[in-house]
Amino acid sequence: MPTVAELTEPYGNFMLGPVRGPGVCEVCLTFTDGYPRCYTCARTPPALDAIAPISYSVAAGQLHHVLATYKRLNGGVGRRLSTQLAAVLWRFLSGHERCLAQAAGVPAFDLVATVPSGDGGRDAGHPLRWIVSEVVGPTRDRHRRLLARSGVPVAAHEFDRRRYEVTVSPAQAAVLVIDDTWTTGANLQSAATALKEAGAKTVAAVVIGRHLNREWGQNERRLVALERPFDWTRCAYCSPASGDPAGLSGGDDGYQPPCSS
Repeated sequence: MPTVAELTEPYGNFMLGPVRGPGVCEVCLTFTDGYPRCYTCARTPPALDAIAPISYSVAAGQLHHVLATYKRLNGGVGRRLSTQLAAVLWRFLSGHERCLAQAAGVPAFDLVATVPSGDGGRDAGHPLRWIVSEVVGPTRDRHRRLLARSGVPVAAHEFDRRRYEVTVSPAQAAVLVIDDTWTTGANLQSAATALKEAGAKTVAAVVIGRHLNREWGQNERRLVALERPFDWTRCAYCSPASGDPAGLSGGDDGYQPPCSS
């Protein structure tokens, strides 16, 4: 049986660690043109207390392909990709869940949930729930199915507090919500809003990939400047500020990481 380190070794060759600092959205860590928040995050109610993408997921790149494929393939290939992503999540949480908890202002997370699938027919058997509830050691004992799609018709890729209903009370709990990809953040911010309205004290999120379009603005130049290979000992909260490695924002904003590995 391969170890977590062995399963994740190939991913270290194409994953790109997100950074914080100038020229990076303070919420979702996408690159900006010098603004503290990207266009979408500036217009979305901020229910999440902290968000940690494990890696940037560049459109048409290898991680993007895995995240798009693992939930659509049945059989051996789908299970292999799901197992590899489980190892990625396991390795990251083992090293950095406490960094995210500190950023969210809590000592630890009491409960762990996943975001329901946008495809109602696929939600019950979605591999992400299997990954979090059965495979990943740091999450399986805390996992609860806290959220379900409400059935209310809402626009795709837009924040809407009616998108989800809470199925188990999270009263006064610190909740960690896990999703595979952040594109606009609408699903996670909607989920966090539902959980807080149901009584959750704190809601933070981990996503495996923060989607990026290589062709937008200066993204290509900034991506090339990121550290390689992927450093498993660092996350966006415990890394030194290097959000503008290509020198595109015009200076240092004095950002300091809230924790260290």
